[in-house]
Amino acid sequence: MHVERTVAVEVTEKIAALEDCLSGVIRGKPEAVRRLVVCLLARGHLLIEDVPGVGKTTLAQTLAESLDCQFHRVQFTSDMLPSDVLGVTVYSSTREEFEFKPGPVFTNILLADEINRTTPKTQSALLEAMNERQVTIEGRSYPLPEPFMVIATQNPMEYHGTYPLPESQLDRFLMRVQMGYPDAASEREILRSNRPLHGGGVEPVASGADIVELQARVEDVRVDESVVDYLMAIVERTRNHEQLGLGVSPRGSIALFRAAQALALVEGLDYCTPDHVKRLAVPVFAHRSIADARLSGGDAADRKVEILEEILQSVAVPL
Repeated sequence: MHVERTVAVEVTEKIAALEDCLSGVIRGKPEAVRRLVVCLLARGHLLIEDVPGVGKTTLAQTLAESLDCQFHRVQFTSDMLPSDVLGVTVYSSTREEFEFKPGPVFTNILLADEINRTTPKTQSALLEAMNERQVTIEGRSYPLPEPFMVIATQNPMEYHGTYPLPESQLDRFLMRVQMGYPDAASEREILRSNRPLHGGGVEPVASGADIVELQARVEDVRVDESVVDYLMAIVERTRNHEQLGLGVSPRGSIALFRAAQALALVEGLDYCTPDHVKRLAVPVFAHRSIADARLSGGDAADRKVEILEEILQSVAVPL
């Protein structure tokens, strides 16, 4: 039985201020806002899969503004090259030497808009940046600023002229979420708010240095062995389920572990509970597992979520 232990008041106030700032712009989507904050504090990247016009771009831009951080938006197209994202080395005639011109990936918050519209070669250019937080150009590595987060979007309803993200790329995203349409009351608030269509005008509530400090605090959140056993039991079921052709990898296990720690910190606790693991298992695992080959398209995606929910119901929760 856990003794209620909380983190410092200034930590919870800072996180609450960030959530309030985001919720003030993204109305009626508290779960999406919370998962974004969890993803940020867990040093993860977020894939938002939804139809146009539900606030994906606004969410990313508002996050950058609320943190007083640098923000770049890249509209991915089929003719983009890796150098358009990473940067390029050019010869300077005045200095008589080659110098590196950084691309838009050198930022704090990178919005990779419609990432599945660019070719696999350009998609893979982000792999090192997302995993190692650095970029290597012509044998030389350049570190990315901290904090660094990629928020990528894709439209699940339109597949013409797209290049589906391979499993190796999907695995780099900590979570995949859907925004969904707002309810009627929230949409009425949006209409009455007189806010610009693409966000803007948000006052910073924290700095990039604050986020780096909070990310370090996530690693101090205690996780009992019983919670680790519970997480591993869920992972094991994904690997042995007859309707899943591929279960969750060790990287996926680590992702859920870190996300659960971050959720505990967001909720003001210095320890992780099985409930934190259970609530994040689907958004962390759904895009990392592969359904049976007999299923395809939307059926496979929906069935994966159902399978994960069935697994969560079948695995005993530790007391």
